[in-house]
Amino acid sequence: MKIKWVAIVAGVIGLGIFYFFINPKEVNFLPECPLYTITGIYCPGCGSQRATNQLLNFNLFGVLRQNVLYLISVLIIIYHLIVTGINAIFKKQIYNYIYHPKTPLVILGFIIIFWILRNIPYYPFNLLAPY
Repeated sequence: MKIKWVAIVAGVIGLGIFYFFINPKEVNFLPECPLYTITGIYCPGCGSQRATNQLLNFNLFGVLRQNVLYLISVLIIIYHLIVTGINAIFKKQIYNYIYHPKTPLVILGFIIIFWILRNIPYYPFNLLAPY
């Protein structure tokens, strides 16, 4: 069990180092979005590799320009880690809204709306498409 976590942490650190130094926009050996390649439609995750590079280089505007949903997802993960950490360390019982029964439906709704809006080729919706 301990080896599994060490491998996961090492993998995350390795990918972080890789995406810190390699900008996916400047290389052609990283995988492209299959949906975009086949149909020309941006999926909700399009631009996430470039957004990771921008986030690791502390360029929040670049992250927003690549994928707004990516930054929102990172903030949700940070919220979850903070609430879980406070509950574990300080023996609190702060309610984590990630576990609310309607949270997955709300998140799914946001993803679908974002997916539709980022594929409308008119201003201001075209700002949601990755550059």
